Amino acid sequence: MNKQEAYKQKAQAKLDEQEAKLSEAKAKLEEATADARIEMQKQLDRGETALESAKAKFSELADAGEDAWEDLVKGVEEAWDEAAGATKAFFSRFSK
Repeated sequence: MNKQEAYKQKAQAKLDEQEAKLSEAKAKLEEATADARIEMQKQLDRGETALESAKAKFSELADAGEDAWEDLVKGVEEAWDEAAGATKAFFSRFSK
């Protein structure tokens, strides 16, 4: 397996993990009181938007040729960090 393929698998695993965390966040939202749901939904929307952005970047990476691949890795990492940060913020705020 080459470096590019290994990175794609790693990135896909991160996206899958993020989707699972967002599903968990949605379950928490369903259990919340009406007042809490409004703020929780805003934070959840941020996480979903960030995840969609990360998926788009990953798609660009997956379709990129070897010469463009190295340039796109940074964008994928930044998108991933944003998505992970949004989910982390959700759980740190609403897991109490």
